Amino acid sequence: MKIADLITWFEKWANPAWQESWDNCGWQIEPGVLQEDARVLVCLTPTLAVMEEAIALRNSGIAANLIFAHHPLIFSPPKFLRSGDAIGEMARLAFTHNIGIYSAHTNFDQVEDGTADVLAQILQLKEVSPVVPTQPGLGYGRVGNLEPSLSLKELLATIQTRLAPSHLVSSPVANLEQAISRVAVLGGSGASFISAVVKTGAQAYLTSDCKFHQFQESRDRNLILIDAGHYATERPACDRLVQKFQDLNLEWVQLSQKDEDFRSFFQ
Repeated sequence: MKIADLITWFEKWANPAWQESWDNCGWQIEPGVLQEDARVLVCLTPTLAVMEEAIALRNSGIAANLIFAHHPLIFSPPKFLRSGDAIGEMARLAFTHNIGIYSAHTNFDQVEDGTADVLAQILQLKEVSPVVPTQPGLGYGRVGNLEPSLSLKELLATIQTRLAPSHLVSSPVANLEQAISRVAVLGGSGASFISAVVKTGAQAYLTSDCKFHQFQESRDRNLILIDAGHYATERPACDRLVQKFQDLNLEWVQLSQKDEDFRSFFQ
């Protein structure tokens, strides 16, 4: 499959027109690879480490020509590009080695098998629906039921086992044995959706990047807030994207091994 055909297929599923006004989905750098057979390296964040991984693959005989990322490389137009600057270096290397960079962000968040939907599947939620619908069948976050219910302690252990976050933070509770039967999820920074989650009747909300007072707000609204980190809550959707691309019989596709969490926790 040509890269142009792959992008056409993807955009029928997760249309860039659905992105938020502040977002920058779609082509970040297209160095003239549209008519090449797609050899895709999928990642969460397009960094120099991922670009170097793609170049190393090319040097080893696997001519990777597309970095397909969730996070955009460029959120706002840079005023200049120069050597040594991260975006400037990414652009230089992309054109030098003929490697495109494409991003699917808030459009990918909303769709079936997108970031939130994959989290709901990992927790095996039933009767799932968007927390904030945007159009029929699509929307931000997912809320559903646990059947059978789990104790909060069991839910936290399940999240730790299945997502393997580097750090798991939750609201303080008096009883870890309380039964949890309804859970909301949203990959990435989801604390701004707390009010919407409360309206769904969810008892617990799995997301990331939550601040001190957002834990307080959740406690005061009888919602157990669970922060598993940005990387752990969105990386699984990248793995699912690899599986979907494999189903298209691409010449080559792989999940990046150089994606970074950008955080270290010391005991």
